[in-house]
Amino acid sequence: MSNFIRLVQNEQVKLYVRVATWVMFGILAAIILLGAVIVRFLDDGSLTEYGDNWREEIQEENQKLTQEMEEMSSDSADGGFSVEMINGSTIERNNYYLENDIKPHTYDAWQFVYENAGLASIISLFTIIVAAGIIANEFKWGTIKLLLIRPVSRLKVMAAKYVSVLLFALTMLAFLLVFSWISGAIIFGVDGMNPSIVVDRGGEFIQLNVVKETIMDYSFSMVNLVMMATFAFMISSIFRSSGMAIGLAIFLMFAGNSVVGFVSQYDWAKFILFANTDLKQYTAGREPWIEGMTMGFSISMLLVYYVVFLAASWLAFTKRDVAGH
Repeated sequence: MSNFIRLVQNEQVKLYVRVATWVMFGILAAIILLGAVIVRFLDDGSLTEYGDNWREEIQEENQKLTQEMEEMSSDSADGGFSVEMINGSTIERNNYYLENDIKPHTYDAWQFVYENAGLASIISLFTIIVAAGIIANEFKWGTIKLLLIRPVSRLKVMAAKYVSVLLFALTMLAFLLVFSWISGAIIFGVDGMNPSIVVDRGGEFIQLNVVKETIMDYSFSMVNLVMMATFAFMISSIFRSSGMAIGLAIFLMFAGNSVVGFVSQYDWAKFILFANTDLKQYTAGREPWIEGMTMGFSISMLLVYYVVFLAASWLAFTKRDVAGH
């Protein structure tokens, strides 16, 4: 066990001494800060703070929005369709506050963190790059022989590399959450430690606990991270080409949902990996990609794909002759 821990530590050292790794963290931090600045200075009304007379303030806001819709409808050739959609949604949200006697919370760090959960796709991209190169580069640089002459099994070497990839993904996800909260707290402030938010789910507004939803969204993002990283790791092990692993994994990551949407009318589509990676489809107010799918089914499918990916990686890495490298 101590040998395995040292192998993981060694992989972590090799990963974090690279400038490219810190560039990834820098890019993610820059995107977070840019997003905060855009929200702060290009405010579309989301930063409105309501006082004790919040009911009257919301009613006045609804009147202004309705008047704006009427003016745009008469002046615009397209009937002000986009304005009508945006203002109409805001009015419905405001009515939900009034009907349920909910005072809107001020936009704060928690909501900023919640909205940044979508940046997990950037982390998936970075994790794919790391996973694709962690084995392929050993062959490319000719260091694979030095690695395998150690008194440890190939399985341990491969497992250490895989665990290192997962640790990188988890570290980046934690960085996204923590840096988003710190940036949000500095720029927007903190409106309590357990605020709520009203969101539109399937055309119906519901009130959710921001902290709970944030933890849930980031946890679900980790599922997709693990699956994409494992797939890239498998391609890297089989073909020893980081370029192929990166290209194929990124292509499938961005095209997967489109493919599922295109064949969703077929019953067999529910067995496709990307129909199951987004477990958020089973949360409140959402409908699954394909009728009849359940959380248990998707988890089962993900486990099957996960075992297949790891088994293929193990066979490729442990059985291949490296004498020529």
